[in-house]
Amino acid sequence: MTVSDQQGTVVGGKSFAAVAINCAAKAGEWIKSKLGNYEKLDIKYSAHDLVTEVDKGSETLIKRLVLTHFPHHSFLGEEGVEPGPEASARALAAVSEAEYLWIVDPIDGTTNFVHGFPFFVVSIALAYKGEVILGVVYDPMRDELFIAEKGKGAYVHGKRMSVSGEDTLKTSLIATGFPADAGYALPLNMKGLQALAPQVRNIRSGGSAALHMAYVAAGRLSGFWEIGLNSWDLAAGALLVQESGGVVTDTLGQPYNLNVRHVVASNGKVHQPFLDALAAAEAAK
Repeated sequence: MTVSDQQGTVVGGKSFAAVAINCAAKAGEWIKSKLGNYEKLDIKYSAHDLVTEVDKGSETLIKRLVLTHFPHHSFLGEEGVEPGPEASARALAAVSEAEYLWIVDPIDGTTNFVHGFPFFVVSIALAYKGEVILGVVYDPMRDELFIAEKGKGAYVHGKRMSVSGEDTLKTSLIATGFPADAGYALPLNMKGLQALAPQVRNIRSGGSAALHMAYVAAGRLSGFWEIGLNSWDLAAGALLVQESGGVVTDTLGQPYNLNVRHVVASNGKVHQPFLDALAAAEAAK
Protein backbone atom coordinates (compact mmCIF):
# COMPACT_ATOMS: atom_id res chain seq x y z
CA MET A 1 0.00 0.00 0.00
CA THR A 2 1.33 3.45 -0.89
CA VAL A 3 0.48 6.71 0.78
CA SER A 4 -1.70 7.63 -2.19
CA ASP A 5 -3.71 4.45 -1.66
CA GLN A 6 -4.69 5.50 1.85
CA GLN A 7 -7.66 7.68 1.03
CA GLY A 8 -9.44 7.21 4.31
CA THR A 9 -12.75 8.45 5.59
CA VAL A 10 -14.63 10.62 3.12
CA VAL A 11 -17.05 13.46 3.79
CA GLY A 12 -18.64 15.32 0.90
CA GLY A 13 -16.38 13.50 -1.55
CA LYS A 14 -13.17 14.66 0.11
CA SER A 15 -10.87 12.32 2.02
CA PHE A 16 -9.58 13.39 5.43
CA ALA A 17 -6.40 11.38 4.94
CA ALA A 18 -5.73 12.73 1.44
CA VAL A 19 -6.12 16.32 2.64
CA ALA A 20 -3.86 15.72 5.67
CA ILE A 21 -1.18 14.08 3.51
CA ASN A 22 -1.33 16.94 1.02
CA CYS A 23 -1.08 19.55 3.79
CA ALA A 24 1.85 17.79 5.46
CA ALA A 25 3.73 17.32 2.19
CA LYS A 26 3.29 20.92 1.06
CA ALA A 27 4.17 22.37 4.46
CA GLY A 28 7.14 20.03 4.79
CA GLU A 29 8.49 20.95 1.38
CA TRP A 30 8.25 24.64 2.22
CA ILE A 31 9.88 24.18 5.64
CA LYS A 32 12.77 22.26 4.10
CA SER A 33 13.31 25.06 1.57
CA LYS A 34 13.63 27.52 4.48
CA LEU A 35 16.23 25.51 6.43
CA GLY A 36 19.06 27.90 7.29
CA ASN A 37 17.12 30.73 5.68
CA TYR A 38 14.59 31.93 8.26
CA GLU A 39 14.48 35.66 8.90
CA LYS A 40 13.23 36.21 12.44
CA LEU A 41 13.56 34.22 15.64
CA ASP A 42 11.33 34.94 18.63
CA ILE A 43 11.22 33.49 22.13
CA LYS A 44 7.83 32.31 23.37
CA TYR A 45 7.36 30.76 26.82
CA SER A 46 11.07 30.53 27.70
CA ALA A 47 14.51 30.73 26.11
CA HIS A 48 14.02 27.08 25.09
CA ASP A 49 10.66 27.72 23.38
CA LEU A 50 11.28 29.24 19.97
CA VAL A 51 9.18 30.34 17.01
CA THR A 52 10.06 31.61 13.53
CA GLU A 53 8.05 33.04 10.69
CA VAL A 54 8.40 29.58 9.12
CA ASP A 55 6.32 28.01 11.93
CA LYS A 56 3.65 30.65 11.40
CA GLY A 57 3.74 30.33 7.61
CA SER A 58 3.48 26.56 7.79
CA GLU A 59 0.44 26.78 10.06
CA THR A 60 -1.22 29.35 7.80
CA LEU A 61 -0.65 27.12 4.78
CA ILE A 62 -2.12 24.06 6.53
CA LYS A 63 -5.09 25.95 7.96
CA ARG A 64 -6.01 27.46 4.59
CA LEU A 65 -5.84 24.09 2.85
CA VAL A 66 -7.85 22.30 5.55
CA LEU A 67 -10.56 24.95 5.71
CA THR A 68 -10.78 25.14 1.92
CA HIS A 69 -11.84 21.49 1.92
CA PHE A 70 -13.70 21.45 5.24
CA PRO A 71 -14.87 25.01 5.98
CA HIS A 72 -17.10 23.96 8.88
CA HIS A 73 -14.38 22.11 10.77
CA SER A 74 -12.58 23.60 13.78
CA PHE A 75 -8.83 24.18 13.88
CA LEU A 76 -6.34 24.23 16.77
CA GLY A 77 -2.78 25.14 15.83
CA GLU A 78 0.17 25.82 18.11
CA GLU A 79 0.94 29.23 16.64
CA GLY A 80 -2.62 30.45 17.18
CA VAL A 81 -2.30 29.94 20.94
CA GLU A 82 -0.57 32.15 23.50
CA PRO A 83 2.52 30.56 25.11
CA GLY A 84 2.30 28.62 28.37
CA PRO A 85 0.40 25.62 29.74
CA GLU A 86 -2.60 27.62 31.00
CA ALA A 87 -3.20 29.22 27.60
CA SER A 88 -2.88 25.82 25.92
CA ALA A 89 -5.49 24.33 28.25
CA ARG A 90 -7.86 27.25 27.60
CA ALA A 91 -7.44 26.94 23.84
CA LEU A 92 -8.22 23.23 23.91
CA ALA A 93 -11.23 23.77 26.18
CA ALA A 94 -12.58 26.39 23.78
CA VAL A 95 -12.84 23.84 20.96
CA SER A 96 -13.67 20.79 23.09
CA GLU A 97 -17.24 20.66 21.79
CA ALA A 98 -16.21 20.69 18.13
CA GLU A 99 -17.49 17.81 16.02
CA TYR A 100 -14.40 17.76 13.79
CA LEU A 101 -11.19 19.34 15.13
CA TRP A 102 -7.88 19.55 13.30
CA ILE A 103 -4.94 19.71 15.71
CA VAL A 104 -1.71 20.93 14.15
CA ASP A 105 1.89 21.53 15.11
CA PRO A 106 3.33 23.25 12.02
CA ILE A 107 6.93 22.47 13.05
CA ASP A 108 7.42 20.12 15.98
CA GLY A 109 11.10 20.60 16.73
CA THR A 110 11.55 24.32 16.00
CA THR A 111 14.79 24.50 18.00
CA ASN A 112 16.21 21.76 15.77
CA PHE A 113 15.03 23.63 12.67
CA VAL A 114 16.69 26.82 13.88
CA HIS A 115 20.01 25.04 14.41
CA GLY A 116 19.82 22.99 11.21
CA PHE A 117 19.54 19.75 13.19
CA PRO A 118 17.47 17.47 10.93
CA PHE A 119 14.90 16.15 13.42
CA PHE A 120 11.64 18.06 13.03
CA VAL A 121 8.22 17.28 11.60
CA VAL A 122 4.82 18.53 10.59
CA SER A 123 2.16 16.97 12.84
CA ILE A 124 -1.51 16.91 11.81
CA ALA A 125 -4.33 15.13 13.64
CA LEU A 126 -8.09 15.08 13.20
CA ALA A 127 -10.38 14.41 16.16
CA TYR A 128 -14.05 13.50 15.85
CA LYS A 129 -16.06 14.37 18.97
CA GLY A 130 -12.88 14.42 21.03
CA GLU A 131 -11.37 11.18 19.74
CA VAL A 132 -8.40 11.22 17.36
CA ILE A 133 -9.33 9.40 14.13
CA LEU A 134 -6.45 10.45 11.87
CA GLY A 135 -2.80 11.21 12.52
CA VAL A 136 -0.07 12.27 10.10
CA VAL A 137 3.54 13.00 11.06
CA TYR A 138 5.80 14.05 8.18
CA ASP A 139 9.59 14.29 8.40
CA PRO A 140 10.65 16.40 5.39
CA MET A 141 14.38 15.79 5.85
CA ARG A 142 13.99 12.02 5.47
CA ASP A 143 10.82 12.24 3.36
CA GLU A 144 9.11 9.87 5.79
CA LEU A 145 5.37 10.13 6.19
CA PHE A 146 3.80 8.26 9.08
CA ILE A 147 0.01 7.91 8.92
CA ALA A 148 -2.65 6.21 11.02
CA GLU A 149 -6.42 6.04 10.77
CA LYS A 150 -8.53 4.82 13.66
CA GLY A 151 -9.08 1.09 13.29
CA LYS A 152 -7.08 0.84 10.06
CA GLY A 153 -3.50 0.51 11.26
CA ALA A 154 -0.49 2.77 10.85
CA TYR A 155 1.91 3.00 7.93
CA VAL A 156 5.26 4.43 6.87
CA HIS A 157 6.54 4.19 3.29
CA GLY A 158 3.25 2.43 2.59
CA LYS A 159 4.19 -0.46 4.88
CA ARG A 160 2.26 -1.33 8.01
CA MET A 161 4.07 -0.47 11.22
CA SER A 162 4.26 -2.46 14.43
CA VAL A 163 5.86 -1.63 17.75
CA SER A 164 9.08 -3.25 18.95
CA GLY A 165 9.27 -6.55 20.80
CA GLU A 166 11.38 -5.69 23.85
CA ASP A 167 9.78 -7.02 27.01
CA THR A 168 12.10 -5.58 29.68
CA LEU A 169 13.32 -2.08 30.47
CA LYS A 170 16.94 -3.26 30.40
CA THR A 171 16.62 -4.15 26.71
CA SER A 172 14.66 -0.99 25.85
CA LEU A 173 15.75 2.10 23.97
CA ILE A 174 13.55 4.95 25.15
CA ALA A 175 13.32 8.66 24.49
CA THR A 176 12.39 11.81 26.34
CA GLY A 177 12.63 15.56 25.96
CA PHE A 178 13.74 18.58 27.96
CA PRO A 179 10.64 20.72 28.59
CA ALA A 180 10.62 24.47 28.08
CA ASP A 181 8.97 24.95 31.50
CA ALA A 182 12.07 25.10 33.72
CA GLY A 183 10.04 25.74 36.88
CA TYR A 184 7.85 22.63 36.89
CA ALA A 185 8.05 20.25 33.93
CA LEU A 186 11.83 20.18 33.45
CA PRO A 187 12.74 19.24 37.06
CA LEU A 188 10.08 16.53 37.05
CA ASN A 189 11.32 15.14 33.75
CA MET A 190 14.92 15.17 35.05
CA LYS A 191 13.87 13.05 38.03
CA GLY A 192 12.50 10.48 35.63
CA LEU A 193 15.62 10.65 33.48
CA GLN A 194 17.92 10.08 36.43
CA ALA A 195 15.85 7.12 37.60
CA LEU A 196 15.39 5.46 34.21
CA ALA A 197 18.86 5.89 32.71
CA PRO A 198 20.43 3.04 34.75
CA GLN A 199 17.44 0.76 34.12
CA VAL A 200 17.24 0.88 30.31
CA ARG A 201 19.54 0.06 27.41
CA ASN A 202 19.87 3.75 26.59
CA ILE A 203 17.96 7.01 26.31
CA ARG A 204 17.64 9.35 23.34
CA SER A 205 16.41 12.94 23.14
CA GLY A 206 15.84 14.09 19.59
CA GLY A 207 13.83 17.22 20.31
CA SER A 208 10.51 16.35 18.65
CA ALA A 209 7.81 14.60 20.66
CA ALA A 210 5.77 13.81 17.55
CA LEU A 211 8.74 12.14 15.85
CA HIS A 212 9.63 10.23 19.00
CA MET A 213 6.07 8.89 19.07
CA ALA A 214 6.30 7.96 15.39
CA TYR A 215 9.51 6.08 16.16
CA VAL A 216 7.78 4.15 18.95
CA ALA A 217 5.08 3.23 16.44
CA ALA A 218 7.70 2.12 13.90
CA GLY A 219 9.54 -0.03 16.46
CA ARG A 220 12.65 2.18 16.46
CA LEU A 221 12.09 3.11 20.12
CA SER A 222 10.64 0.93 22.87
CA GLY A 223 9.04 3.90 24.58
CA PHE A 224 8.87 7.65 25.12
CA TRP A 225 7.84 9.88 27.99
CA GLU A 226 7.78 13.60 28.66
CA ILE A 227 6.21 16.03 31.09
CA GLY A 228 4.39 19.19 30.02
CA LEU A 229 3.46 18.61 26.40
CA ASN A 230 0.40 19.92 24.52
CA SER A 231 -2.36 18.38 22.41
CA TRP A 232 -0.65 19.38 19.15
CA ASP A 233 2.56 17.62 20.23
CA LEU A 234 0.80 14.35 20.98
CA ALA A 235 -2.47 13.84 19.08
CA ALA A 236 -1.12 12.46 15.79
CA GLY A 237 1.69 10.48 17.42
CA ALA A 238 -0.62 8.90 19.98
CA LEU A 239 -2.79 7.41 17.24
CA LEU A 240 0.30 6.17 15.39
CA VAL A 241 1.42 4.28 18.50
CA GLN A 242 -2.03 2.86 19.26
CA GLU A 243 -2.62 1.72 15.69
CA SER A 244 0.81 0.04 15.67
CA GLY A 245 -0.10 -2.07 18.69
CA GLY A 246 1.40 0.13 21.39
CA VAL A 247 -0.02 1.84 24.47
CA VAL A 248 -0.33 5.54 25.31
CA THR A 249 -1.30 6.83 28.75
CA ASP A 250 -0.58 9.70 31.05
CA THR A 251 2.26 9.21 33.54
CA LEU A 252 -0.25 7.85 36.10
CA GLY A 253 -1.42 5.17 33.69
CA GLN A 254 -4.76 6.71 32.68
CA PRO A 255 -5.73 6.30 29.00
CA TYR A 256 -4.64 8.98 26.55
CA ASN A 257 -7.06 11.78 25.69
CA LEU A 258 -6.59 15.23 24.21
CA ASN A 259 -6.12 16.80 27.65
CA VAL A 260 -3.07 14.65 28.52
CA ARG A 261 0.09 16.71 29.00
CA HIS A 262 2.36 14.22 30.81
CA VAL A 263 2.66 11.24 28.49
CA VAL A 264 4.07 7.73 28.38
CA ALA A 265 4.02 5.80 25.10
CA SER A 266 5.45 2.33 24.66
CA ASN A 267 5.29 -0.99 22.85
CA GLY A 268 2.93 -2.11 25.61
CA LYS A 269 5.19 -4.88 26.91
CA VAL A 270 7.33 -2.49 28.98
CA HIS A 271 4.54 -0.06 29.80
CA GLN A 272 3.85 -1.06 33.40
CA PRO A 273 7.53 -1.24 34.43
CA PHE A 274 8.00 2.12 32.71
CA LEU A 275 5.15 3.64 34.75
CA ASP A 276 6.40 1.98 37.92
CA ALA A 277 9.89 3.42 37.47
CA LEU A 278 8.51 6.94 37.03
CA ALA A 279 6.24 6.54 40.06
CA ALA A 280 9.10 5.28 42.23
CA ALA A 281 11.13 8.36 41.26
CA GLU A 282 8.19 10.65 42.06
CA ALA A 283 8.40 11.76 38.45
CA ALA A 284 4.76 11.05 37.56
CA LYS A 285 2.02 13.65 37.97
